[in-house]
Amino acid sequence: MASSVPSLKTISKFALGSVQVLLGSGATVLGGTPATCSNSQLSCHNTTAVANTCCFNAPGGQLLQTQFWDTNPPTGPSDAWTIHGLWPDNCDGTYEASCDSKREYTNISAILNANGKQSTLSYMNTYWKDYQGNDETFWAHEWGKHGTCISTYEPSCYSSFSPTEEVADFFEKTVTLFKALPSYQWLSEAGIIPSSSSTYTSAQIQSALSAKHGYQVTLGCSSGALNEIWYHYNVKGSVQTGEFVATDPDGTKSTCPSTGVKYLPKGSSGGGTKTTSIGPAPTGAPFSGKGYLNGNSGGSQKGCIISAGTWYSSGTCATFTATSSGSGFTLSSSKGPCAIQSGTLTCASGTTATVFTSDNGKLASGGSSTFYADSVPSGSTQQKVYTSSHATSLTITWQAV
Repeated sequence: MASSVPSLKTISKFALGSVQVLLGSGATVLGGTPATCSNSQLSCHNTTAVANTCCFNAPGGQLLQTQFWDTNPPTGPSDAWTIHGLWPDNCDGTYEASCDSKREYTNISAILNANGKQSTLSYMNTYWKDYQGNDETFWAHEWGKHGTCISTYEPSCYSSFSPTEEVADFFEKTVTLFKALPSYQWLSEAGIIPSSSSTYTSAQIQSALSAKHGYQVTLGCSSGALNEIWYHYNVKGSVQTGEFVATDPDGTKSTCPSTGVKYLPKGSSGGGTKTTSIGPAPTGAPFSGKGYLNGNSGGSQKGCIISAGTWYSSGTCATFTATSSGSGFTLSSSKGPCAIQSGTLTCASGTTATVFTSDNGKLASGGSSTFYADSVPSGSTQQKVYTSSHATSLTITWQAV
């Protein structure tokens, strides 16, 4: 990893050039390459709509630099985390995805070479790895799903636009941010090192990282083992050349237990230190411990259930807790216990939890694993989930975290 780390409260003004673009309003603004932006605002802090989305990323105003720690199979150097991506969130934990199918390019290496980003590509070949070895496919996925939703990368924000130059800017910016966030080094300095036997608390890990970053980060765990970190920023100006200002998460919750967090060495499966689920496995497992509730319709997964109990396809999945109760289990989210009230799935403070069961791995209520909605959710639309017949049927399955 890079030995010298820039100021982490703000990572600012990585100049990419000095060309300006003139919009139809007649105002000269920051496009893909200018170094300054007149009267730029800090994203997620505006009180009125900002029309110029070449200087102000919208709706994805919070940018997340996300990192992986893959151990089995291992990816990247043994003493470094690897890049997951750069994601625009809508300032509230929700996000847009796959915003421009016409720009979902698959030849990322060729694009970087054509745009003179050989050093960026070389770095990616070491630090931006797919656990299945399909790096090129992984990079294309990150650009298509997340990069196309960053408004300042729109081709119209560039003067004399050359197709794919915004793609090269996306990968260069992601790499630049990652170099300034040496997670392995920061954890090691706090005495948190990979181990097959030792465990840590979430508070210890959070303290080590937030002391450097300046704000809370989002921690991700799988089977009690730390495997992901998300660093959150707001941006003043364009994502290409603006000022990245560290900030707290915009609604996403960490998925690690409070104690007993494993930080396994790369190449370890962690078989001997597997943590136990919260409480005994309830009748109808796999609904046990913490997990996501995935919505399935028409034979494929389509979004998930979010914290209030609604079905959503574009937002961050809520983490639910399944707790054994009699012959079944109860569910709760950050909003409160989950229940079927007046035929509708609702999670809220003050509700009396419904005891659910599992039918061949599907969530069931009243003996039925089929739920309903008015339609499959799309965009920012959330759909209520019903137990009585509506236009669309769905099943709900568990994904442990």
